[in-house]
Amino acid sequence: MRDIRRITLIARGVDAPLRAWDASKDSVSRLIFVESFSILRGALDHASQDVERLLIEGTASAAEFLELLTALPPAFIGDVLFMRNGNSSYLSTIGRGDGRLLYALTAGDVNFYLETHRLTAKAAIAA
Repeated sequence: MRDIRRITLIARGVDAPLRAWDASKDSVSRLIFVESFSILRGALDHASQDVERLLIEGTASAAEFLELLTALPPAFIGDVLFMRNGNSSYLSTIGRGDGRLLYALTAGDVNFYLETHRLTAKAAIAA
C-alpha cells in the first residue's frame, strides 16, 4: 500500500543530539533520514510536492544552509529548519506574499517546533 503521508526529510550528522523521533507508521509525517546534506537538493528536485519540510542538523554550514534557501525549487513551500547544537537555529518558512521568511530560534523553540508538528515525543515535564 502506498504511503500518502507528506515527507519530512532529515539530514543529521553523527554528532547531532539524540531525539525521540516518531518514525512509526502511525506518525503524522513520514520521516526519511539522510546522512548527507547534498541529498536534500536532489530529493527536492524530484519530489518537492511530497516534501513537507527539511530538517538539517549537523550536516551543513551556515553558508550551505543559505545557499540551499536560495536554490529551493519554486514548487517547494515547506519549512526548512537549520538546527545548530548549542547555538541559534533558524527556520525558513514561506511568506504571505512572495518569498520566504527567516526566524532565529532558541533550543527551546526548536523542541517546541518538533513537538508541535508531532515529529518527536514531548519532553517529560519535571515536577
